[in-house]
Parts: sequence; structure tokens; C-alpha cells
Amino acid sequence: MKVLITGTAGFIGFHLAKKLIEQDISVVGVDNINDYYDIELKYARLAECGIDKVNVNWHREVTSTKYSNYRFIRMNIESKGELMSLCHREQFDVIVHLAAQAGVRYSILNPDAYAQSNLVSFLNILEVSRHNPVKHLVYASSSSVYGLNSTMPFSVHDNVDHPVSLYAASKKANELMAHTYSHLYKIPTSGLRFFTVYGPWGRPDMAYFLFAEAISKKEPIPVFNHGKMKRDFTYIDDIVSGIINVMNSPAQPDQNWDSKHPDPSRSTAPYRIYNIGNNNPVELMSFIGEIEKSMGEKAIIDYKGMQPGDVTSTWANVDDLINNFNYKPTTSIKEGIEKFIRWYKEYYG
Repeated sequence: MKVLITGTAGFIGFHLAKKLIEQDISVVGVDNINDYYDIELKYARLAECGIDKVNVNWHREVTSTKYSNYRFIRMNIESKGELMSLCHREQFDVIVHLAAQAGVRYSILNPDAYAQSNLVSFLNILEVSRHNPVKHLVYASSSSVYGLNSTMPFSVHDNVDHPVSLYAASKKANELMAHTYSHLYKIPTSGLRFFTVYGPWGRPDMAYFLFAEAISKKEPIPVFNHGKMKRDFTYIDDIVSGIINVMNSPAQPDQNWDSKHPDPSRSTAPYRIYNIGNNNPVELMSFIGEIEKSMGEKAIIDYKGMQPGDVTSTWANVDDLINNFNYKPTTSIKEGIEKFIRWYKEYYG
């Protein structure tokens, strides 16, 4: 199997690439290494997979010094021609598209970045999948698409037409675009709605990372909605396990799909949507408490109101993953936080 992973300098992309190459799967990773957050952390992730920063240059293919089955190219997938040339040359079996402009709050201030990174780039991914047919296109969606939905747990069988951030809207748009290409060109596509992913090598803009940083510096941590929040925190290893399960089973048409009562998670086209979460929402203050225990220090809490574009709770119904792949998250919040804090202290000294 030969796999293209976009966003391999990113958090989830790095962990997925490392897992696959350790399983002796041939992987080509691409990333534009933008400065949305610390690029040195991105280069450090690449270095963990044997890609030295000094060898990374735009449009240059670099072979890992640790894994002969891993190659990396710094490229911008908004450039359709370059991406098309790569896919035509390599003839990938599977594409896992994880590159995107992330962040709910950032989308309030920088909407243009989301149109380019999340819409134009995804259209390019669909186009290369069409012209260089793949066995399966797997792409990142988000729990943010549930927006104003209040029925818990969130189910892929529910309607998600009321996003509350441009980031969420862009991810919903990706799902609609994928369905169109699955319908027109029979491309098997699977969208994965990730629920609050955390763990070592994580994103510095995520709340748990900011909490650890503030506690280590003895600075106040902003806690929105006065701490009355719940999140379905999901450890990175459980996320990667779910991605690989889905990746290895291309989406199939649902012969029983009823157009009079349409299920948004499937279709007569080879199209699927899955939640990947822990199926166990945790109170934000309890989560902070686990960080305090692992760091051996108390947090200074600065309670704030609700942030625009945010939601109070997330909770993943993962029945489809359980039924189809026997998916079962195994990492407790205590264990996951301990692993993250161990990495955090080692990386930042």
C-alpha cells in the first residue's frame, strides 16, 4: 500500500504517519509548515520521523534517515498543478487528508485563511482523487459541525445544518463536496469528525496545552463559560487507531439508503461519515484537575464568559465505528494527561 498523508508536520498527521511507517507501509507526507503556531514544533515532529529541517525546502522530496519507506515534501496543496503531478507520478492507493486551517476562535479573526486552506485545498484533493483514482479518500472533519445541535450524544445520523463558526462551516462543506465526488465519480470517501484530540506533540493553541503552559509559568489560565463546559477529550493513539481502521475499509454504497428519509452519514454513493471520540464527556474543571495533578501544581483560574463560535458540550456517539470496526478507545483521561505532561516537560525542559 502507498499512502499520501497531507499535514504530516501537524499533530494528527505526524502520529498517523509514524504509526503507518512503523507498520512498513509506504508513506509520502506533505505539509506547507505554516506559522499558525510554532514552526519549530512542526520541524521537531518531522525530525522524530527522520526528516531533518536542514534538508526541507519547498518542492524538494526528502527521504527519512530513519525509515526508508517515508518521504516528505514541503508543498502547498492549494497549488493544484504540483499536487496533481505528485499524485500522477506516485499513483497512491489511499489519501488521508488532514491538512487544514484549524481553530474555531481563529476563524472569527481570519476567515480568508479558511476559504483557501479548507475549501480550495480540499477541492484540489478531490480533483486529484478523480484524475488519479484512489481506493479510498479519508479526510478530517470535526465535531464542530454539530453547532447548535443539543441532542446528546452527537450522532452522525443527525442533521448538522447549523454551524456556529466559519471553521465548522468549512468542515461541513468538505463533507458535502466529498459526497458530490463520491456520487459523480464513484470515489470512496470517508469523513472523520474528530472530538477534541489531545496528547504528546499536540497543538499549542489547544486549551490543554495552554493550561499546562500557564501553570508552568504560574500565570492565570482563561476558563471560558465560567468552567461550565464538557468535552469528549480523545487521546491521540485512539484517534490514530480509528483512522487506520477506516482507512483500510473503503466506503461502500448503502443499498438500503432511503431518499425519503435520508441518513446524512451514508448514501447510494460510496460515502461515509464517522465520529471518532472517546464517547465519554468530561467536565472541563475535572480535566484541569488532572493537569494539576500531573504537573504537581495548582492552576490560577481566570473565569471568563462564553467565546463566540464555541459550544458548551461535545459528546461523540461512536456506535458506527464500534459496529463496523470494533473500535474502542482505551486511554483514560488520567493516563492520557500523564503522557502529555511527561512529553511536555521533556520537550520544554
